[in-house]
Amino acid sequence: METKGIKAGVGSAYGEDPYAVGVNACQDAIEQLGDNNPDLLIVFSSVKYDQQKILDGVRSVAPGALLVGSSTSGEITTAGPLKDRSVAVMAIKSPGVKYFTGVGEDIGANPRLAGKIAADKVKEQAGANLKAFMMIPDVLVGNGADIVRGVLDSLGAHFPVVGGASGDDFAFKKTYQYANNKVYSGAVVGLGLTGDFKIGIGVKHGWVPVGEPMKVTKSAGAVIHEINGAPAVKIYEDYFGEEEAKILRTEALAKLAITYPLGMKVPGSDELLIRDPITVDEKGSITCAAEIPEGSEVRLMIGSREEAVKVAKIAAENAVAQLGGSAPKAVIIFNCIARNKLFGDKSGDEINAIQEAIGKQVPLIGFYTYGEQAPLGGEVKNIEKCNSAFHNETVVITILGE
Repeated sequence: METKGIKAGVGSAYGEDPYAVGVNACQDAIEQLGDNNPDLLIVFSSVKYDQQKILDGVRSVAPGALLVGSSTSGEITTAGPLKDRSVAVMAIKSPGVKYFTGVGEDIGANPRLAGKIAADKVKEQAGANLKAFMMIPDVLVGNGADIVRGVLDSLGAHFPVVGGASGDDFAFKKTYQYANNKVYSGAVVGLGLTGDFKIGIGVKHGWVPVGEPMKVTKSAGAVIHEINGAPAVKIYEDYFGEEEAKILRTEALAKLAITYPLGMKVPGSDELLIRDPITVDEKGSITCAAEIPEGSEVRLMIGSREEAVKVAKIAAENAVAQLGGSAPKAVIIFNCIARNKLFGDKSGDEINAIQEAIGKQVPLIGFYTYGEQAPLGGEVKNIEKCNSAFHNETVVITILGE
């Protein structure tokens, strides 16, 4: 007998043969689902595997389902963060919900256009009834904030968008995106949802500002040249001392930024929007993971495991509250790789805190990302105040309910 509700199952697998790993992960998800014909498959995989063979294995089990996904910097399931480099699959059956996918390629040439094309393709299929949009972009080749802008050019300035940027096990070399039978790189995959469902979105980071607010006096895209009229790196030199800060000109900055990122004041959010510094050049300019416009107010931020766990639970509670009493049926988490590195072998603590708010048995999938996309402050109730943005070092929790 067919039910109208949303059902989900989550599976995972690891091993040496990528095709077999794909088969096993999908079979596991299908068994949990209790239905051999899912409507949607969400697939997250380590880059250690041949990506096409993973997809071929997954598709062999459920050839009729729509499929989206990406390579990651770590997979998350209902059982918690996966320790081995693995493949995770969520299978969803939902007769009252329809899914549509669209791909925008060549982010390197024009990130904003790629975002718009992916969303346009989804919108063409879904029509005026589009209720939710999930995106998985490659941000190693283009400005993540511009990709989000392109999506909003298509869907409207206040449309709620969630997503996470594909990863490659912290190598920062090449990431992959999946749509149906095909593996892409340098692309953004969009997933649109229409029909009978509720969605809850929780967005938090938990980093707190230290020191005085400062002004970005010279920047271009993701490169901050000057803060308060001085070389940008001085914000770190003043805090850590000049000798300590010398190591920032090596690869150490990206590691330091895990606990000391920059925070940018933006309208519509009580938390500052986090930006990850990646490199420093000889002139003291800092390149970030996404843009910081000239004139922005920035602060140095500090992170702790305790605060990160606390706000992850609050984000989950916020997402549950948005369901308005509907039971959570599937959870998708986009969680920054920086948070994973902050927690080290304690990364399960954060997922446990999220599950305390949602329910330990609710099927859950997610991955560690190179950037997150979500409405500022998780605002979706008052649509005029919903401003989707590109985040760093943030946890985004999306719950589907009936």
